[in-house]
Amino acid sequence: MIKKQPLTRHRGIYLLPNLFTTGAMFAGFYAITSAINGRFETAAIAMFIAMVLDGLDGRVARLTNTQSEFGVQYDSLSDMVSFGVAPAIVMYLWTLSSMGQAGLFAAFVHMAGGALRLARFNTQVEVADKRYFQGLPSPAAAAILAGGLWFCVENGYDVENIKYLVLLTTITTGLLMVSNFRYSSFKEIDFKNKVPFIVVIIAMLVISFILAQPQRMLFLLSVGYAISGPIVTLVLRKRKLQSRKS
Repeated sequence: MIKKQPLTRHRGIYLLPNLFTTGAMFAGFYAITSAINGRFETAAIAMFIAMVLDGLDGRVARLTNTQSEFGVQYDSLSDMVSFGVAPAIVMYLWTLSSMGQAGLFAAFVHMAGGALRLARFNTQVEVADKRYFQGLPSPAAAAILAGGLWFCVENGYDVENIKYLVLLTTITTGLLMVSNFRYSSFKEIDFKNKVPFIVVIIAMLVISFILAQPQRMLFLLSVGYAISGPIVTLVLRKRKLQSRKS
């Protein structure tokens, strides 16, 4: 009697989505090296490139049906580098280093906030409401710092005049990431469905404004998203109280 040989499973990883994740992590690393060499505008642009690549890796994985637990964990590590470590170091080298221990503290708050935000997200991913993020997403927090830096460099602002604002902003982004504010994930939007023609026009106008003034528009959009968290949370709490009363 011939015995059947057990099937061996070949372990491996999916190449395509992890290439995007690797690209995002490299962009974060490049932002750090650019800041070390004093090229802060390049560092800000590199962080925005990391955000684009980070947004693509998950969508590519879903479209090609190549999701994996390895990809999830690798994406989190990449996010920590690109949106936790990179913004903290870039902001420290740009402005915060001149403020002594206060600047060091602010940079660490952002980095630690990013780590805690990602750890909480990974542990709650199965039970969390898919429509909302708990706490400001780390890419959005990094966008505020990168956008602000890019805007200030582009307009030639003296860092000595804005260093306390930079300090406060860096601490705030770290705290917002670990807050309980709810931020829309936009996952309920189905891009496959038909939309009114006016929506297409608005989308084209937004893209045009971003391309015309990227440093200003990206900063304003990221700040607006950060402000939306407390507003959404208050609205949801008000609805919950009204439903209890009724």
